[in-house]
Amino acid sequence: MNPQFPVHTEAEVMFYDTDCAGVVSNIAYLRFYEVARTRLTDALGLTVTEMTASGLFPTVARTEIDYRKPARLGDRLRVRAWVERLEKVRMHCRFDMHRIGDDEALLSECRQVVVLVQLPAGRPRRIPPEWVALVADDGSLA
Repeated sequence: MNPQFPVHTEAEVMFYDTDCAGVVSNIAYLRFYEVARTRLTDALGLTVTEMTASGLFPTVARTEIDYRKPARLGDRLRVRAWVERLEKVRMHCRFDMHRIGDDEALLSECRQVVVLVQLPAGRPRRIPPEWVALVADDGSLA
């Protein structure tokens, strides 16, 4: 795997991320993972600015999250993101989230399937060969 992966992002749990008990709600986990996925595609060479200019957008087709321990109000979080596998039109991404601090606890793990979609037609596009060169050890698609 390329040394620029995994991509790391950090966040602090704010009041609006939590329920009345101060525990992070599931929608906030999705937002934390969305930021990490955006940074991951940026590392692959598709920045937000380029998405807007080209009309090519990485679109989530599937998300699975396994919650291990609750994140709480005030926690500092580290999210790692990497490409697990590339197919012709799909990118399988993996993420994990840890609390920053004394325990470095694993809070959740996430898997996403992402498809590149060309707008406005809404048609899937092949994974760029440049991505394959960055991610795959042998340079081939799965």
